[in-house]
Amino acid sequence: MNALPLLLAFSLRLGAAEVIPPTPKQTMPVPSAEEALGWKSLFDGQTLKGWTGDPKYWRCEGGAIVGEITPETIVKRNTFIIWEGSLPGDFELKAEYRISDRGNSGINYHSADVAGLTFALTGPQADIDGQNKHTGQNYEERGRTFNALRGQITRIRPGRKAEVVGSVGDPKELATFIRDGDWNEYHLIVRGGTQVHLLNGHVMSVVIDDDAAARHPEGKLGVQVHVGPPMKVEYRNLRVRQP
Repeated sequence: MNALPLLLAFSLRLGAAEVIPPTPKQTMPVPSAEEALGWKSLFDGQTLKGWTGDPKYWRCEGGAIVGEITPETIVKRNTFIIWEGSLPGDFELKAEYRISDRGNSGINYHSADVAGLTFALTGPQADIDGQNKHTGQNYEERGRTFNALRGQITRIRPGRKAEVVGSVGDPKELATFIRDGDWNEYHLIVRGGTQVHLLNGHVMSVVIDDDAAARHPEGKLGVQVHVGPPMKVEYRNLRVRQP
């Protein structure tokens, strides 16, 4: 029996087994090259075109949407100016805000109208207040209320309250990234039930909402003036994009 063919076949198989695939080149994250791409402006900086709210509390001034409560116009319930479009299930939103020391406001998204009330919304909110007690948290207006405090990562299981599963930092330390009395930038990243609130580039809270029956898969966007003392809040550079 000629063993040469068997030896050749064995050698070929051995050689094939020793072929090692190339090792992928390691890469590191880099600064985003897409920050200027894909964004749709929601506010023209000159008018309130595309927005609906009570003119007693809302106006356009100095390139910003201004919400103000005076001693003569104290509100009995929270009131919103609402964008006339609708946010899809997956989106990113950026907005700059400035708020007075005693102000209380927030950016509502994936929200719905409240039956029987004008300029009222229910849904998740990126919270804002002048004292920075609540700024950065995820609060559900007229719904499940506190879904994540500043610094928390929470998960909401069907029919359950939000449960803390992790941390993005100490809430007091995170508050040091907020500029008192100056402009701040919110960046919201929403993918289905996952809601990430960043402020001035720092993650403030994360909610993983697995309660599909309770959350809104899409919906309205609005900004708020809150029940309380006289206050002023300004918003500018509101923009949205889809992944």
